[in-house]
Amino acid sequence: MAFGKPDLGSIVPKGTEFDPALVNKMMGKFGHGGFLDMEYVGHGADWVELAIDWREDLVADPDTGILASAVIISLMDNATSMSIWTKLGEFRPQVTMDLRIDYLRPSPSGERVYGRGICYHLTNSIGFVRGFAHNGNPDEPLAHASGTFIRIGDRVS
Repeated sequence: MAFGKPDLGSIVPKGTEFDPALVNKMMGKFGHGGFLDMEYVGHGADWVELAIDWREDLVADPDTGILASAVIISLMDNATSMSIWTKLGEFRPQVTMDLRIDYLRPSPSGERVYGRGICYHLTNSIGFVRGFAHNGNPDEPLAHASGTFIRIGDRVS
């Protein structure tokens, strides 16, 4: 895993549509996204779904095998953030202003966790998101997310 600042402008050429699979691959080489090995699962016009496989080093309680909450927070932060870029069709710098995660149940030991982020509204400076985490059945969520991101810059490229 490399550390440093990713050059997203070099992989998202000006005039091309934002590609969440490509950007996730690039982001997977850096920081916590790289450490967690987040995998791109799919996307639509306003949503992105990522996943993280259960690993022993991500466990909060060795007696139960339950994942640390920070894993779910990072997954949802990335999925919701990418949903904004997907809805915009371009990468623009932004920062998490507020992200609330409501846990409904723990993720069982050994289970893969999926996180779907949905951008439901954009203004000139704010992206509004919601989402949910699950273990393969979206009808049985383990957490809900809602938040806002401040869009701070122009298109990068």
